[in-house]
Amino acid sequence: MAPKVLISDKLSAAAVQIFKDRGIEVDFMPEVGKDKEKLAEIIGNYDGLAIRSATKVTPSIIEKATNLKVIGRAGIGVDNVDKEAASKKGIIVMNTPFGNMITTAEHAIAMMFAVARQIPEASTSTHAGKWEKSKFMGVELTGKTLGVIGAGNIGGIVCDRAKGLRMKVIAFDPFLSQEKADKMGVEKIENLDDLLKRADFITLHVPLTDTTRNILSRENLAKTKKGVRIINCARGGLVDEEALADMLKSGHVAGAAFDVFSVEPATENPLFNLPNVVCTPHLGAATTEAQENVALQVAEQMANYLLDGAVENALNMPSMTAEEAKVMGPWVKLAEHLGNFVGQMTDEPIKAINILYDGVAATMNLNALNCAVIAGIMKRANPDVNMVSAPVIATERGINISTTNQAKSGAFDGYIKVTVVTDKRERSVAGTVFSDGKPRFIQIKGINIDAEVGAHMVYTTNEDVPGIIGTLGMTMGKHGVNIANFTLGRKEANGEAIALLYVDEAVQEEALKELCATGMFGQVKTLSFDVA
Repeated sequence: MAPKVLISDKLSAAAVQIFKDRGIEVDFMPEVGKDKEKLAEIIGNYDGLAIRSATKVTPSIIEKATNLKVIGRAGIGVDNVDKEAASKKGIIVMNTPFGNMITTAEHAIAMMFAVARQIPEASTSTHAGKWEKSKFMGVELTGKTLGVIGAGNIGGIVCDRAKGLRMKVIAFDPFLSQEKADKMGVEKIENLDDLLKRADFITLHVPLTDTTRNILSRENLAKTKKGVRIINCARGGLVDEEALADMLKSGHVAGAAFDVFSVEPATENPLFNLPNVVCTPHLGAATTEAQENVALQVAEQMANYLLDGAVENALNMPSMTAEEAKVMGPWVKLAEHLGNFVGQMTDEPIKAINILYDGVAATMNLNALNCAVIAGIMKRANPDVNMVSAPVIATERGINISTTNQAKSGAFDGYIKVTVVTDKRERSVAGTVFSDGKPRFIQIKGINIDAEVGAHMVYTTNEDVPGIIGTLGMTMGKHGVNIANFTLGRKEANGEAIALLYVDEAVQEEALKELCATGMFGQVKTLSFDVA
């Protein structure tokens, strides 16, 4: 059955056509985005939800989304999606961070011009029939110092445009390397205070996080150069608006230009109606080109995920391209099988999960593989868990996740080894992917084996003594269970040994009890794996 997508906001006809051309059933219902009851009523019918800013994807909506696999936001901001609730439900949340970069950067530059020359107030005055030429004395941008807080995608474009205006550009960004700063032709500032003291204009281009919230607080605003002008086209909440209003009134800050506000829609705000404050209603991405770009981009991303498993621009899961998905598919499946194995074998609370990647496995997208391992482990307690929700659950339980990668060290081109740590023991299993693309178990408890992964399996531990194979075979046969594959392994002669049986159907409890009653086995356990 083809995947089904609901578009609950206004997206272009070309975006709708992308879904159709890819063989995805799509319902274009932009009126539903503002009707919470209707959205909750129908959302359970869809695999994907494509939105803009009007649709509010709340926990109650997500609770009803029984089949939803992906939410695609045409735009950067996803404040209208409860990402935590989506992650717990295993729903990928995507945005389109690159579709409106140029548009947003250009708006910041336009706002900088507007506040430098008091253009909106001069326009209003002139429209009113006044000719107040001497009232609106502006400043040039040429030769001024622009302080850029956040030199990522959009901030980087602003830096480039500002250099073209012959401004001196200084940038504060903890993730900006000196090499990248040199390539951009900007001065990297190590301390925010230095930027505040030097900048004639300050523009913000960072997301709203616990770290960046009120980054221009009252205290930091007081450190700015007298006569500074501040532009915010990034996120509301980055600037203490009350404090900024006070400093505009005192004359310490000469002007401000804001496209975003702490509360939106903003019908009241301390900055409104102050002299030389330019305000626009969140227009950063409001160009014909940007709206079309993000619509097309989100449609492509969602289609790629629903059809090929490619994860692009996801906010709650590591990204994985379509090419990576093809190559990594068997390894992702192996990682889940390994996690599932130790998860089914572990009854006590897990303290830590240690994952070793060897050889070719160490060169892959380890974040995605980690998610698959954790999902496999967590499925025992919650069958509905997936690669998105599993890391959230592990974090909530305080489980420590660690990874190690190393060069090829054995007979295989690469392998993955998963070790689970509890208060009582450590349990490990390793596996690889053969040339036929099929995952294999190659080591359990340090004992080398070569076992195909089956939907139904039986695992036993025993002393390496005669009669084990016969007892297992006879007991399975007695209960009508056909053995498809039988693997044995031991550390040394007459020492600890294991057996792993791949059987055609689930083994009944009576057969397990009979094996235990022989006294030949230390442990007898049935295992199941999703091999579809």
